[in-house]
Amino acid sequence: MKTEGGSPLNFNPEPHAASDRRRLRGGAPIQIGLLGCGTVGGGVLRLLAENSGYLAERAGVPLVVKRVAVRDLEKERVSALDRGLLTTNAEEVVDDPTIDLVVEVMGGETPARALIERAIDRGKGVVTANKLLLAAHGPALLARAAARQVDLAFEGAVGGGIPIIRTLRDAFASDWVERVTAIVNGTCNYILTRMRDTGASFEAALREAQDLGYAEKPDPSLDVDGHDAAHKLIVLAMLAFGAQVDSNDVHTSGIRTIEEADHRYADRFGYTIKHLAIGRDLGDSIELRVHPTLIPKQSVLANVSGVLNAVLLEGRAVGPSLVYGRGAGDLPTAVSVVSDVLDVARSIASGVAGMQGRGMSIKPRRVRPLSDIVSRYYLRFAVEDRPGVMGRLAGALGDAGVSIEQIVQQGPSKASPGSAPAGAAAAREPGVDVVLITHDAREGLVRSALDAIAREQFLREPPHLFRIEEP
Repeated sequence: MKTEGGSPLNFNPEPHAASDRRRLRGGAPIQIGLLGCGTVGGGVLRLLAENSGYLAERAGVPLVVKRVAVRDLEKERVSALDRGLLTTNAEEVVDDPTIDLVVEVMGGETPARALIERAIDRGKGVVTANKLLLAAHGPALLARAAARQVDLAFEGAVGGGIPIIRTLRDAFASDWVERVTAIVNGTCNYILTRMRDTGASFEAALREAQDLGYAEKPDPSLDVDGHDAAHKLIVLAMLAFGAQVDSNDVHTSGIRTIEEADHRYADRFGYTIKHLAIGRDLGDSIELRVHPTLIPKQSVLANVSGVLNAVLLEGRAVGPSLVYGRGAGDLPTAVSVVSDVLDVARSIASGVAGMQGRGMSIKPRRVRPLSDIVSRYYLRFAVEDRPGVMGRLAGALGDAGVSIEQIVQQGPSKASPGSAPAGAAAAREPGVDVVLITHDAREGLVRSALDAIAREQFLREPPHLFRIEEP
């Protein structure tokens, strides 16, 4: 193609030496180095072994695992692993000049970041499923890969086996994503589903999730306190909104405070409780928050149950689009990782490495403070059963400028041990629950009203607040 002036129009910058070398490789296999061989790494090895012929046809060349770095050489691994490939020195993998592509599934920030940077600097393609690392350093790693003209792919970092990264990067490339509403943590979704369906307490549902392997037994806090979902939301925001943000700016809360009564009242008002990751592009800023949320029972996300994940995208032109499926486990996540391996291998084999990040623009964007968001709210108060209490609750909200849409009183309620406000009587008769649904209100005003209510002696335990969304 030529310009109007007749000079050549060059779309392809001069390739890096490593890419140029690979263009001449002919049908030589793509050599793969694997960092980590736990649950996901084992699934990757299984898929590469079981689908080797099919993958070679799709890539145009064979895909061969050359080295596998692990911490413990004696640990039992999947049968698809040739134990002769094992090493405890991860640098051997990234420094091996015969390895073309590095797959990082070890997790964590250290030493994964240094190893990925080292692989990129040596001209190797990289595939990772490390959402924590991407949330903290994604833009810098993508810029580094672009500068070296190599690919950095990360479909497995969000949503397990559902293709949400490709959807945002490719299918929505011509549209403007205005909103992301997602269930991206299978542990939380399973626990909330069991609490809703069986009336189980949070503690009982968590134990069940741990027994089934859906939650970590030593410490499930990364999942149930919302941090895993927050990391994934930051990664989604990079592609959906071109946003580079600090994790400290993302409001994050988990599901520990949800009680059986909250599920019961949510159902009475026509809602179900889901743990959501929510992002909105507001033009001058973005909204990013992770928290339990009441959503209408007829909404598509309300019916995403158990360990399933779903991401609902709202495009300015295309409107709503749902990506739904298994969000965790060895094979679902491995499917995404191996799909990335296939894409990067094709690029290496054809000498066009570095195209995945081409045209991706990521820059710092302001995250709107939680106090400025506008939502409807579910508020539950466990109070003493005496005249005037409901009026004082409504009055405190009214004084703060918060309008009430619905209000119900039901008893008896039972305060949690040790939850009574300071100065309250040690022993009280069972009280009642007062549950309110507000009209749209700014969160700062709602919090101001709750601060005033917290000083009331009739309050038997801290109020329960959940936001209401209509995805």
